Amino acid sequence: MSRAEDIFQKLIYFGEDALDEFIINRQTEELFLDFKQAVSDGKNFKTLHKDDRRNLAKAISGFGNSEGGVIIWGVECARDVEIGDVAQAKVKVQNVHRFLSWLENAISGCTIPSHNGVRNHIISSDKDGNGYVATYIPKSEITPLMTTSNSTIYIRSGSNNVPAPYAVIAGMFGKRPQPNIELLIEDKTLDILENIDEDMLYPKTIDNPPEKYVKISFSIIADNKSNAIAKELYFSSTTESSGGEYNKVRFIGYNQMDSISSILGHLNLITKPEMRLPPRAKLKFTTMQIILSEFADSDFCINGVIGAENATPKDFRIFMTKNQLRSFVAKALKAEDEKDVLLHEFFTSFLRRA
Repeated sequence: MSRAEDIFQKLIYFGEDALDEFIINRQTEELFLDFKQAVSDGKNFKTLHKDDRRNLAKAISGFGNSEGGVIIWGVECARDVEIGDVAQAKVKVQNVHRFLSWLENAISGCTIPSHNGVRNHIISSDKDGNGYVATYIPKSEITPLMTTSNSTIYIRSGSNNVPAPYAVIAGMFGKRPQPNIELLIEDKTLDILENIDEDMLYPKTIDNPPEKYVKISFSIIADNKSNAIAKELYFSSTTESSGGEYNKVRFIGYNQMDSISSILGHLNLITKPEMRLPPRAKLKFTTMQIILSEFADSDFCINGVIGAENATPKDFRIFMTKNQLRSFVAKALKAEDEKDVLLHEFFTSFLRRA
């Protein structure tokens, strides 16, 4: 899942609370995120206002020609001289369902060729029908995308959509499709282990080991999102810190891969030379198990990368501060929340992708 899709899924799941968090944290506009106020009004307009249409077209071209992104309609920005445009306040889109319909109707006519992967979602709507909308624009497999209004090809640069330089445009034309490998996390489970279980971690000879542990298991999967065949896929992971002496990170089930010898705390996997991954296909690298105890004396940190030959590497990080780790384990051991809720918290709060 890309960073842009992460943002979009967060907005779908948390709704307006996610917007409030952006404002409280003074979230900046960045490579994958744009804030816009909607000019179109359900009462005074019969179609998408030209300013909204222009912003939509630039975003589809800019995000689509780059690594994808999300527009949030209904947020006012303020200029910070040090960090750029930051989310300042919510400004509701009038007649949000009508606005969504106008967006849907405008998408196909914004660029040449049209981008059929764009999706819209109403974040929230009040009793008067006003609210907020998110537009998700994935990276396009058919580039370059040119706006129909001013025949310009945009790319995303920092927090802006800017006209692409000639050299960039020249590289887009005639370029052979390249693999686009995304990291998928599937088969998520959360279990409570006891030190007497078959899957015990430490013998009783160790002084005062924890009585219970939290085990989070999940599959690491490569998803070929492109129209190109991927070869020599790889996955590397480094456990920088497990958070404490009783915590562990384990990998199982990677016998079909070539494992490159490494030092303790590192796993390096690469597919065999004859293996090829077709477009839209998936490949399971391994199952990762993270085992946590309530005795945390340092932060938890795993850094990793996934990719393939001629594909842009995709970095990821799982990070929890010492206090976050203690709090999460305590909630899990006390069964304060359902396991699905805890798993969602873990992967939305502590997993970051670049």
